[in-house]
Amino acid sequence: MNSELIDQLSGSLGANGLPYTIPIHPNLVHLTIGLFIIAMTFDIVGVLFPFEKWVFKFLAITVERDNLFDVGWYNMLAASIITFFTVGAGFYEMLLAAPPADMKSAWGLQAMETMLWHGVGGVFLLALIVGMTIWRAWQRFVWGKQEYKQTDREVQWIYLFAGIAIMFILYIHGTLGAQLAAEFGVHNTADNLLRSHQDLNTTLK
Repeated sequence: MNSELIDQLSGSLGANGLPYTIPIHPNLVHLTIGLFIIAMTFDIVGVLFPFEKWVFKFLAITVERDNLFDVGWYNMLAASIITFFTVGAGFYEMLLAAPPADMKSAWGLQAMETMLWHGVGGVFLLALIVGMTIWRAWQRFVWGKQEYKQTDREVQWIYLFAGIAIMFILYIHGTLGAQLAAEFGVHNTADNLLRSHQDLNTTLK
């Protein structure tokens, strides 16, 4: 956003450029990523359960295949819900960002390019995660209940491969976000104080 517009709000913004102490978006991002990875991991373990059953028995872990798929479904549903808040908080904090314009990231992108790709990528990932949740619901409540189905496997292999591909996209997308904070200092308290020539030892006591 234009730095002059941000200056109009400067009285209510902290050293990190936000009206609150800890940025919300990065914390919600990790919640989204964690829920999605847990969902996919448990579904993968559920699909491979017939091959791994002896491992659970050896470790004296009482678990049924349906339990694994339950964890996969509820975590995917939670990831879908929380990602709306993740993207919303991200756009709000991006509007208050005032990164340096004369720098480039390790990927050779300037701050505005990085923010645009990160913003568009966030909406794209939201659509993917919601789509995966709908797909997962169809498999759980429709495909998994069909009478002619010959297996108690609740998810399809192609669903698992799609989830793994999305995890790779999450990695790329997350790297862009990390570059905004670490390289451009977006909402980074220490970086903003240094750029304003303030003493960290005094300010952060």
